[in-house]
Amino acid sequence: MNNDQKKPRLNQQQGEGPQGPKQPPQRYKKNPLNILLIALVVFTLIMLLSKATSRNEISWSEFETYLRNDQVKSMKIGDTRIEGKLRADLSDSEEASKPFAVKFNPEVFRDRLSKLTEGKDIEIRFDTQDVWLLILAQWAPLLLITAVIIYFVFIRNMRGGAGGMLMSFGRSRHRLQGKDRVKVTFQDVAGVEEAKEEVAEIIEFLKNPKKFQRLGGRIPRGVLLVGPPGCGKTLLAKAIAGEAEVPFLNISGSDFVEMFVGVGASRVRDLFKQAKDSSPCIIFLDEIDAIGRKRGAGYVGGGHDEREQTLNAILVEMDGFDTNDQVIVIAATNRRDILDSALTRPGRFDRQVVVPLPDLKGRAQILKVHARKVKLGPDANLERLARATPMFSGADLAAIINESALLATMAEKEYVEMTDLEEARDKVRWGRAKKSRVIDENEKRITAFHEAGHAFIQATVKGADPLHKVSIIPRGPMGGATFALPERDRTIYTKQYCMAQLQICFGGRIAEEVFCDDISSGAQSDIHVATSLTRQMIVTWGMSDKLGPITYEHQDGFDQAYFPFPVGKEYSNKIAEEIDAEIKRIMGEAYTMAKDLIQNSRDKVEAIANSLLKYETLDAQDVKVILNGGQLDKPTVADLLAAEQAKAAEAESAGSEEKKDDSAQ
Repeated sequence: MNNDQKKPRLNQQQGEGPQGPKQPPQRYKKNPLNILLIALVVFTLIMLLSKATSRNEISWSEFETYLRNDQVKSMKIGDTRIEGKLRADLSDSEEASKPFAVKFNPEVFRDRLSKLTEGKDIEIRFDTQDVWLLILAQWAPLLLITAVIIYFVFIRNMRGGAGGMLMSFGRSRHRLQGKDRVKVTFQDVAGVEEAKEEVAEIIEFLKNPKKFQRLGGRIPRGVLLVGPPGCGKTLLAKAIAGEAEVPFLNISGSDFVEMFVGVGASRVRDLFKQAKDSSPCIIFLDEIDAIGRKRGAGYVGGGHDEREQTLNAILVEMDGFDTNDQVIVIAATNRRDILDSALTRPGRFDRQVVVPLPDLKGRAQILKVHARKVKLGPDANLERLARATPMFSGADLAAIINESALLATMAEKEYVEMTDLEEARDKVRWGRAKKSRVIDENEKRITAFHEAGHAFIQATVKGADPLHKVSIIPRGPMGGATFALPERDRTIYTKQYCMAQLQICFGGRIAEEVFCDDISSGAQSDIHVATSLTRQMIVTWGMSDKLGPITYEHQDGFDQAYFPFPVGKEYSNKIAEEIDAEIKRIMGEAYTMAKDLIQNSRDKVEAIANSLLKYETLDAQDVKVILNGGQLDKPTVADLLAAEQAKAAEAESAGSEEKKDDSAQ
């Protein structure tokens, strides 16, 4: 049988008929309101029936009066109760037309009842009630309500399959998006051009599998997307399904594991079964490291671990794929180092696509994609914003565009300006500016000189990134900040650049020491960054002349966080002492170089600090004017506050005049 004859069978598997796609049967959905409504209906019916059959309870004396007056038409004598009817034509009472009931004690009233009924025209019957029937009548409402609840909550849900409660633990909890609902395409994915090219053949295979079968090639069964959080791994997987126009089955790694043993493996089998029934399609396993971690005695869990059984089920199911099965498994993780080797070998996830942080060009493209629905002002420069956002992920860039739109909206602007974009960038990375925070004047002066030292070194030292702006407005945990504007993305770090960064880190502490005659804790973060960078220069990059080009860090091949016992350093104590001495020497050298620069230009650093106290924020052009000996001509913080107060007062006076005019009319 040729391939053309197999095609109708595949269409039937997809649920397509002569009149288009076949709609799946609607399943019953649990709803507590439905259960409550049914219970209320049953209770109401029971109450109505009991009320309809209820009898007028009377006392024994009233009953004797009715008998003496010959008003009783008929009665039924039970063991402890007498029920009867009155003669309507002989009684003027409103109760005559209703049945009556009276409690009866045979031992006390048997003889009196016989005397009262003697010679009377009364229809008398004796009732012998069944005990079991009486019990059933009393418990029938509760049993009926319980039966209704059990049927709708348990039995019907068990028949419903995946929506059930008891029988649905082994069902897969994936979210299925049909090919008509996947609207994401490669036009919505930017900054990962290499990854898009690498998965292009998967799209071609899903569209035209015969093209690959002609030469006997086998398409990869699994694709592993590796990259930091927020880089677009999930978006890329959806775009693959959107470009190929196939269903998209999405499930997280944590959705497999349940409190019951064996549920994860059962869900894996159910997922792959439904995927084969819906082929061609894409299975997307998000955060696969939740179930795909390395196995073995040295790691968490043993041979009977639920997570390990789930991993084994995934390995077996991926091995069970045939060449003609048009099912592609895509997984995403940001912890490639902890995945089991059996999961990443050829035949399972044999294609690993790296989705890295976007470069300068990629960041500009991502910003343009997210800025489609945002009104940008004429001064909004996305290229400049892309330069000012190194090491930002796609999610961070999307947050910047969204935050800028919110800021412009709160300011009642007609469009998003460049100032909104820069404020949103600072807010996403470092937190919201604390403009209302009351700062002591002495602390403000120390912060100004601290940031002035950073800004001066950033603007003058050779090999550093260009200065972008400096501010003493508190933001997040920082009292102030100095921002750089890299001209390009760095993939390698030279020794000259590292020494420049060390001098920038020490610029703030040195300025405090020179101009404030004291040092503060504000340099804590700077010292930490400088120490880490210096250690990496020596231990990892081999930039020490004394120790030479030798690496002293832990070798790859194991994960320290998952290793069963602590691993010590891989060098002797003598080398450790030499590393500490080299760290101190290099940091001391950078400190001395930065101190000489600041002491030789005390007037310029002091001018920057005074300008910060006056304006609070300076951009690169303002710092350049100060370094060239010029004077800044822009409104100060006091001027801006006065303008805001005047504007508020004017608006308040205008409102009061309108009220007077309205009252006069």
